Amino acid sequence: MQKLHRLSLAEQTAAHLRAGLRRGHWRGTLPGLVPLAAELDVSTKTIEAALRLLQGEKLLRARGQGRSRAIVQPRAARHSLRVGILLYEAMLEEQPKATQVLFQIQHDLEAAGHELFFAAKTQQELQHNVRRIGRHVGESRADAWIVVSGSRALLRWFARQKTPCLALFGRTDGLAVARAGPDKGPAYIAATRQLLALGHRQIVLIVRRPRREPVPGNAEQAFLDELAAHGIKTGRYNLPEWEETPKGFDALLERLFRVTPPLESLVRLTPPTALIVDETPRVFAAMQFLARRGIKVPGQVSLVATDNDASFAWGHPSFAHIRWDSAPIVRRIVRWVAAVRRGCADRKQISFPAQFIPGGSLGPAPGGSREMARG
Repeated sequence: MQKLHRLSLAEQTAAHLRAGLRRGHWRGTLPGLVPLAAELDVSTKTIEAALRLLQGEKLLRARGQGRSRAIVQPRAARHSLRVGILLYEAMLEEQPKATQVLFQIQHDLEAAGHELFFAAKTQQELQHNVRRIGRHVGESRADAWIVVSGSRALLRWFARQKTPCLALFGRTDGLAVARAGPDKGPAYIAATRQLLALGHRQIVLIVRRPRREPVPGNAEQAFLDELAAHGIKTGRYNLPEWEETPKGFDALLERLFRVTPPLESLVRLTPPTALIVDETPRVFAAMQFLARRGIKVPGQVSLVATDNDASFAWGHPSFAHIRWDSAPIVRRIVRWVAAVRRGCADRKQISFPAQFIPGGSLGPAPGGSREMARG
C-alpha cells in the first residue's frame, strides 16, 4: 500500500489560497506577503512557498520584484459569472417594464456564458428590512448582484459589501455603487409644466416608498420644485404616503377623492384634478377607480403614467406617459458584468434620457371639484 502523503504547511496554505481563488475571494491581484501572512497566521516564507506552488499551476502570474502576483483565471471561468437578481416584488404581475428589461438582460448575459438566478425572496417579501435582506443575500452564492428598485438604505448596505452590485432603477446618488436606469427628472418637469399650462393646481404624484423616503428622489423633488416655482405650496398631498398593496392603493384614492372629510378633520382637501401615477398596474387601477366613481378622464381628471408600456400606444390618441429606451440600459448592464468578470471596479452611475409624451389622457382643469363630486 502506498504511504500516506502528509501535506506540508506550504501545501496546506496553497490549498487554502487555491480555494479562495476559485470562490473569487480576491480579484485582479493577491494582497502582498505580509497581509496574507497576517490573515492566515503563517510566516511570510510559508506564504512565498505557497504562492510559488500556485504560480506553477498557472493560477498566479509574477509581476516583478516587490509587486503582488496577478490572478490568472482559467479560460473557461473567464466567461462565466453567477449573477443574482434581487427583485423589488413579484416580477411578472407587478413590474411589466422591469420584467421586459430583465428578460432581455437574462438573455444577453446567458448568451455571453453567464449564469443568472433570482433571489428566492423579494425585497417586499422580506418587508424591506435591510438586515433580513442582507442575511438572505448572504445565503446565496453570487459573483455579482443586480438590485431592482432598491431603497437608498438597501443600496447603502450593498455599497459596503465585497460582492459587486449594480442598481437597476435605484437611488444611488452619493453611493459607491453602479447604476443603470432612466433619468425621469426632466420628463417629470415637462409633464408638470404641461398640466400647469392646462390650469391644474391640485396635482398628485403617486410613487413607491423608496422614491419618497427618507427624502424625495431627484425626479420627485423636481416635480415638487416645479410646483413651488409656480407658487403652489407643496406637501404630503402632492406626494402622499400609502400602503403598497392593492387595498392600500384603493384606500389612497378614496382619501384623495373624498369630498366630505371626517368630522375630526380640520383641513378640507380639494380632490386632485391631475394624477401622475408610477407603474402601469396602478395606472389601470386608478382608471378603474375613477370609472367606478363616474369621474371622467380627461374631462374631470387628467392622468399621466410614468412608465413606458407598449399598451399606452393603443389608445387613440395615445395615453400621456414617460418614454425611455431600455436597450442602452441592457447594454450597460452587460458591459458592467463583463467588467466585473475582468476584475474591474465599475461604479459608474449612468442615467439614460426619458421623454414626456403628451396624450389623450390630458385635458384642461375642470372648473371646480363640485363637478367631480356630482360625477
